[in-house]
Amino acid sequence: MKTPSIIRGLLQALVALSPLLSQAQSPAAELARAEEIVQGKCFICHGADGESSSPVFPRLAGQHGAYMARQLADYQSGKRKSTTMQPMVEGLTATDFAALGKYFESRKPVAHQVDDAELAQVGRFVFMRGNPFSGVAACASCHGDKAYGTPQLPRLAGQHAQYTENQLKLFNKRERTNDNAVMHAIASKLSELELKAVAAYLSGLN
Repeated sequence: MKTPSIIRGLLQALVALSPLLSQAQSPAAELARAEEIVQGKCFICHGADGESSSPVFPRLAGQHGAYMARQLADYQSGKRKSTTMQPMVEGLTATDFAALGKYFESRKPVAHQVDDAELAQVGRFVFMRGNPFSGVAACASCHGDKAYGTPQLPRLAGQHAQYTENQLKLFNKRERTNDNAVMHAIASKLSELELKAVAAYLSGLN
């Protein structure tokens, strides 16, 4: 009789899969867990809907969920350094990171006006075309014409200008190393004017 052996095989497979099945969450449970974490940790700096309270904290509304989950994991492992974020992610799981990513990706980004329209126009040129005279690559070649990014690359549209400036400076100083190393070379070639101009331009996109 082969039936008992087949049943035993199925039971063994279920036992092996049980840890994975226990980690799976329904969409409603995933949303509830994300909201719990947001209300307990994230909203103070980033806002309940991803509209951060300070230009030094990133706007998260509309950010790619997969990208965000990876950044949270990097904060937890120490691959990405932050004395603010590392305590926030202690005790969270990969499932939590995925839930938070989906939560903020589903939030609608808010349109913002740029502080200096003329500076932003310089930034638009650099973002779309780069600087062929100094070897700066066009940001749009990776992040897209609308700066929406990809699941692997961040959405930059609508980001606080100050936050974007700060991250570019960290790339330039090699203090941020958890992302594409190409950014080190690009950031190192940006002049102060170009850096501020690109950041200003991105802050006004939606």
